[in-house]
Amino acid sequence: MTNQRSTSKQQTPVSVIGLGPMGLALAETLRDNGHPTTVWNRTPEKAAGLVAKGGVRLARTAAEAVSASPLTITCLKDYETLHAVLDSDGDSGDALKGRVLVNLNSGTPNEARACASWAAARGASYLDGAIMVPPPLVGHPGSVFLYSGAQDVFDEHRATLASLGDPRYLGPDSGLAVLYNAALLDMMYATMNGFLHATAMVGSANVSAVEFADLALNWFMPTVVDSTLLEQAPDLDRSNYPGDVGTMRMNLNALEHITRTCVEQGVHSEQPRLMGAIAERAVDRGHGGDNYLAVFEVFKEPTPVP
Repeated sequence: MTNQRSTSKQQTPVSVIGLGPMGLALAETLRDNGHPTTVWNRTPEKAAGLVAKGGVRLARTAAEAVSASPLTITCLKDYETLHAVLDSDGDSGDALKGRVLVNLNSGTPNEARACASWAAARGASYLDGAIMVPPPLVGHPGSVFLYSGAQDVFDEHRATLASLGDPRYLGPDSGLAVLYNAALLDMMYATMNGFLHATAMVGSANVSAVEFADLALNWFMPTVVDSTLLEQAPDLDRSNYPGDVGTMRMNLNALEHITRTCVEQGVHSEQPRLMGAIAERAVDRGHGGDNYLAVFEVFKEPTPVP
């Protein structure tokens, strides 16, 4: 994040609605990049620090904030909160007409698509987005922000969005940004759980997390896991899972050994049991002779609802 406010030219005015830790980081970054910035929050006291530093104006209402700028960024808890904020203020809907709304709260793809329709009914252009970094990294060039919706709207405001980080446009479907967000977070939690569970396993033999992390994260993940997935990603698109160097049945055997090891060492065994059950399901679907990536076919199926 730059500490020098740009004064070379007038940047696009931007309003930010929602001043949690992320909203504050967004507003501060826009201000530091020379954008006249208006903010609004249900609890106005949260804006005190920003306003005191100068370059940020606190609006009295959400409608006033929307009216102050051609581009409004919302950073709220969820879509329900967005509607509660902008619909509860009767003037907000009128203020949106002819303006651009960029929504950066999380939710589901269908909620994003519904929000795009809601904005269109009020005469606003709409982009849905997802922030892929924590607040301290907002404003860094390598920090990725995902956007989906009308490409002409994205192209028009790309320079402003680039003030916040690297803007990645995913496509015209408004639900893509939150879909990518959920998918990447799913991978993050699964990866973290895998590392934490593995660290607990070796920890049962008094191996330190630091010692294990050196091998697991500095060598095993990038050399074995990451390279394998990058190399075989095209096979996922083709549903091609050759079992020349290892079959699903072989991997199921390995998962059984992992589970038994967990039991012997007295650590949590439900995670490998679940992975084993998924592999067994793949075998039942005829993938016993395919490689482990054939579990992808299981993951593509909906889970039966009881």
